[in-house]
Amino acid sequence: MISVYEQKREQFNIVHKVSKHYPPHLHANLEIVYVTEGTLELGVGQDFFHMEKGDFAIVFPNMIHHYQVFSNDSSKAFYLYPPLSYAGQFVGKLQKYCPENPVIKKECVHDDILNAIRCLYREHTRNTIVEQCYVQIIMARSLPCFQLIEKDSFSSGDIIYRTVSYVAAHFKEEITLDMMARDLGVSKYVLSRVFSATFHKNYNQYLNEQRMNYVISLLECSDEPITDICLDAGFQSQRTFNRVFQEMYKMSPREYRNYFREKNITHEYFEG
Repeated sequence: MISVYEQKREQFNIVHKVSKHYPPHLHANLEIVYVTEGTLELGVGQDFFHMEKGDFAIVFPNMIHHYQVFSNDSSKAFYLYPPLSYAGQFVGKLQKYCPENPVIKKECVHDDILNAIRCLYREHTRNTIVEQCYVQIIMARSLPCFQLIEKDSFSSGDIIYRTVSYVAAHFKEEITLDMMARDLGVSKYVLSRVFSATFHKNYNQYLNEQRMNYVISLLECSDEPITDICLDAGFQSQRTFNRVFQEMYKMSPREYRNYFREKNITHEYFEG
């Protein structure tokens, strides 16, 4: 399996389009699919899941997935691409676990999920806080329908998949490239090539990116002290955490939290 890593922008996107073959890929965003016409085959890892009109699915972040359309009939679906940070309190679960079967059949799809998708598509609010609320409604109504398993127990021999699964399961811990190579039973030079050739960044950059996805979700959706967030995300010192955050976001964690809240209060005022 040849996989592609997509670096999606940190913004919400939703499209309603004709479904087509799409090669194996993975990214740090969520990917939500709701079939409106025809049928669709969703591949996750090495498994295929059949979807029909009215079926709904969520691909968790950093899961290798692809699409196939075998029918000659027209096939269309809504495709939603929320940044992981939009999932709020659900981020930790989305990073560590994945569904054994990512598809919810039509008869089990909650009306709140359909309403959230319609609102996101029709309103085009451009209001981040409103988009986040709808995404979290989708998460709250869908996650209880899934049988969740740890990502690192998901059967796949693909080294890229094993790599992202390992980091997703252990990013809160003090892990090194040597430790990861030992646990995966591969050379650290093989892993280094995976990070440089597939993710176009080194191991530390990738690890810090996963930690920052978690940090951002807590800064935006909780009042936890920044020091606690830093330690919970796997950083060993406040100094390192602040440096990495500044490099990635060009501001301090406190400035980011204040900016996010002020921006969305302003948007709510003008939208109202």
